[in-house]
Amino acid sequence: MTMFDASLLLDPPAWPAAGYAGLADRIGRLLGTRGDVIFVQAEAVVALEAVASSLAAPSLKVLNIVTSPYGGLFGGWLRRGGAQVTDLVAEPARPVTVEAVKAALDAGGRVDAIALVHAESASGILNPLEGIAALAKARGSLLVVDAVASVGGHPLDVDALGIDIAVIGPQKALAGPAGVSAVSVSAKAWALIDRPGAPVDSVLSLLDQKRGWLDTGRGALPGTPPALEFHALDAALARIEQEGLENVLHRHAAAAAEARAGLAALGLEPFETGERASNLVTAVALPDAVDLGRLTALDIAVKAELTAGVGPGAERLVRINHTGRRADPAIVRATLAALAQALHRVGR
Repeated sequence: MTMFDASLLLDPPAWPAAGYAGLADRIGRLLGTRGDVIFVQAEAVVALEAVASSLAAPSLKVLNIVTSPYGGLFGGWLRRGGAQVTDLVAEPARPVTVEAVKAALDAGGRVDAIALVHAESASGILNPLEGIAALAKARGSLLVVDAVASVGGHPLDVDALGIDIAVIGPQKALAGPAGVSAVSVSAKAWALIDRPGAPVDSVLSLLDQKRGWLDTGRGALPGTPPALEFHALDAALARIEQEGLENVLHRHAAAAAEARAGLAALGLEPFETGERASNLVTAVALPDAVDLGRLTALDIAVKAELTAGVGPGAERLVRINHTGRRADPAIVRATLAALAQALHRVGR
């Protein structure tokens, strides 16, 4: 194993103040939006909490779709800010259906905002974003999407779908850094965020980002931006631009197809398939006789990035990671071979 020389990361040059706007514009093109794109100088879960904290108000009524622990967290952050939240909880570890969302909207009266996760790496499922977006548009509801896992792995056209807030992190399909994230914000969303009594002077305040960066001409970011993270973000975006977004999307779809075909060859069934399955992760339910903890602790499983599912309903799942640079058929085949060997070692 080759050891990485971490000293090469020390003393990086500062990212130029005039360069942040260019990065934001490149992310906007990636997302298909002409709306504002702002940076949160932290991992994407902080950006998600910032969105919830910035939107939440006692007058806000939200339909919060829960298909993993992350949706539950988002609803809790909204409630903390006083919002009136109705959780639509899908079958554990499974995607929600458009019919269930429509029924919840029809039963709930006024709904100011709908929030959901697009693709769930926790269990390898994909929520029906297009259908939910159509429902939100028809009712005039704000649409908030956690696209941290899906950006680069699934088509995501923010303006065409009418997404008002999209949160992304570069560390998944874009194969970039985890320490900086981005949020696209529509004019409709800003109208709810920029209000008297909104959170300010906080890392969880999107309004601070608007007033301290957008409204001042998009020069230097407030605070002390992490130079290393922005250089890495620039490199990740450049790599995506060079490959071409359509090619990146195709690569992830091909890797997912390879994973599901390989599981069939092993006599195993993917947890989800077709339009309900994510291109980022393929999950498989293990037979009851297999000790999940023992399997995932094997060196061969660790090296191949075979990991346990996360959250209710995912307790017996093993996830095959084909995200980012791992979205490669050769890597998928090697991972499947590792899964077969690991299963053999635990007596399967």
